[in-house]
Amino acid sequence: MEQNLSSYRAFYAVANTGNISHAANELYISQPAISKSIRRLEERLGVSLFYRTSKGVSLTQEGEILYTHVQKAFEELSQGEEQLRMFQEFGMGQVRIGASATLCKYVLLSHLNHYLSRHPHIQVTIECQSSQKTLEMLEQKQIDLGLVGISRPLKNYRFRSMGQIHDIFVAKPSYLENLQERELGSNDALLSNATLMLLDKNNMTRRFIDTYFSEHKLTPGHTLEVTTMDLLIEFAKVGLGIACVIREFVQDELQTGALVEIPLEIDIPPREIGYAYSKSQISSAVQDFL
Repeated sequence: MEQNLSSYRAFYAVANTGNISHAANELYISQPAISKSIRRLEERLGVSLFYRTSKGVSLTQEGEILYTHVQKAFEELSQGEEQLRMFQEFGMGQVRIGASATLCKYVLLSHLNHYLSRHPHIQVTIECQSSQKTLEMLEQKQIDLGLVGISRPLKNYRFRSMGQIHDIFVAKPSYLENLQERELGSNDALLSNATLMLLDKNNMTRRFIDTYFSEHKLTPGHTLEVTTMDLLIEFAKVGLGIACVIREFVQDELQTGALVEIPLEIDIPPREIGYAYSKSQISSAVQDFL
């Protein structure tokens, strides 16, 4: 159906006022212009929209049907204009962020605290998913920003780096001492004989570590898979095995001696951590966050 905003605006004003003269005054146009616009709309739709009397006009049955839809349309437009006004006057907007539970806790939380203190009217939504799922949601435009750790550049997105993270292996000192008493030789041999605690195979960090194992011909022994970095850290602290964690997220445990890092013959390459976002234009709220 052909749309003509000016004709529908005239129809809406006449229907609301019940009088062509009053509608003309409201829209700051002449009565003949209003009447002509209504006639054109009726001709285009092939129905009469108003009963016309000496006292004014009233909607026909067809006019009532059209009015319900036109009313919703203009109310939606008014709400849109009001939201834009609020954005301009109060700095309101929306930022949709995706991140894994680990990055949410150790990285995003501090960024949000700083950002929201300066932008209290911004609506922020957080999608806690794996990094792989976060990138999928970014591709589908379900989020504006994805906080991820990457080992290579992202082809389809811009990336704002927040620095490097380092994957390491840690254990409770007593657990490590028991392993070393077996005279296993190198630290790499420890990984083959210990209970090795890793994130599940759907996790991008786990895939990165599996690639490291494959490239350096390391064969893990018994493995225990968990879904979050926090569980890996806690399991290592109680002595269940050797955990693969991110050094920057266990600084307190390393400093207090609750965990010790196991040096490797060849270090695991560092990864970049940061915000991935669309190469197309982004909103002012997202720009402010970045």
